Amino acid sequence: MASKTLRVAVLGCGSVGSQVVRLLLEQAGDLTARVGAPVELVGVAVRRLDAPREVDVPAGLLTDDAPGLVARDDVDLVVEVIGGIEPARSLILSALENGASVVTANKALLAEDGPTLFEAAEKAGRDLYYEAAVAGAIPIVRPLRESLAGDKVTRVLGIVNGTTNFILDKMDTAGSGFTEALEEAQELGYAEADPTADIEGFDAAAKAAILASLAFHSRVTASDVHREGISEVTAADVQSARDMNSVVKLLAICELRTGPGGEDAVSVRVHPAMIPRSHPLASVREAYNAVFVESQAAGQLMFYGPGAGGSPTASAVLGDLVTVGRNLLAGTRGPGESSYADRTVLPMGETITRYHVAIDVDDRAGVLAAVATAFAENGVSIQTVRQEGRDLDAQLVVVSHQATDAQLSATVAHLRNMDIVREVTSVMRVEGEAE
Repeated sequence: MASKTLRVAVLGCGSVGSQVVRLLLEQAGDLTARVGAPVELVGVAVRRLDAPREVDVPAGLLTDDAPGLVARDDVDLVVEVIGGIEPARSLILSALENGASVVTANKALLAEDGPTLFEAAEKAGRDLYYEAAVAGAIPIVRPLRESLAGDKVTRVLGIVNGTTNFILDKMDTAGSGFTEALEEAQELGYAEADPTADIEGFDAAAKAAILASLAFHSRVTASDVHREGISEVTAADVQSARDMNSVVKLLAICELRTGPGGEDAVSVRVHPAMIPRSHPLASVREAYNAVFVESQAAGQLMFYGPGAGGSPTASAVLGDLVTVGRNLLAGTRGPGESSYADRTVLPMGETITRYHVAIDVDDRAGVLAAVATAFAENGVSIQTVRQEGRDLDAQLVVVSHQATDAQLSATVAHLRNMDIVREVTSVMRVEGEAE
């Protein structure tokens, strides 16, 4: 690139893309100083030229020909913020093949087909940066990719979806029901009209796959991630957590575990869980995100901030843009994919976890012993048990010690087949407390 102008094309001008465009135009002088060469926006690809936009895009920059824009031989860097799998994948591959580096915020694509993109970037000798794909403005990709490259990360535990965190926070602090909290999130713009990707955990699972790939130097896709959403979380679950001085959060959990042959293996899961209020993640409120990282040398680190929204996400995009621009200016590249460890991803059944189980039972002698026997027969030790209510309202609340998820699932199935059990009303994993 020598010292010529850094010519930038942007794909998409929605909530994130419009803020990227705004920052590129408003901060052109600062960006020039930080990159070391003039930064020029040369095109913005959109689906509809006449659609209303949050920012005024200068005349002549808008185009509905995205393939033509990324194929231009004078574009140095392409910013992809349209999301989804196609046409984003084809456009990114075309940009790389035509000699442009790429900055993307596309978590779904990276989680589904990241290796194809990384291989294309390697072949083209260009950068592929994606800080904005995981947690909005929060710097977490670069710390895992670069700052902790000399350390061994053992666990990544995060709240990586603002919509679900807002809903669960309202259920805990305001006593809202799930539906009421979801409607409030939609009114405030935190949730889409169709909130499925958020509340059923698809968004968090994609981010967990990216985090696990980075942390453990192994290829992890969204299909490798055990996923459960929050649509089944009830007010009773939230109250049970409160009774334990805990709170319910949707967690993305990526861990190094011991595989069947004694080797390091990877466990990746997304599900609601109870965590103690003393845990740093318990204090993450509203639509904020936080990622808790544990490593051998550095110990415990926490990254916190707004995990979504146009401006915060655009901030991460521009940070990548400056880095990639500097690399182009210096004739070098940043780190590519690191998958040398090639660790096995364990099935959920082999994951070690704990359970909180609420059971409606007959109120008669021997019930507690029978329930304890059901746990013992499946190899699960009970940490605490308490009885609530009497007669038809009798309920046992059991918290287990650590066991495999398969053992705990078998225990719950056993309980549901017992004559003394009217209903297993709640099953939720427990994280964050020492055994």
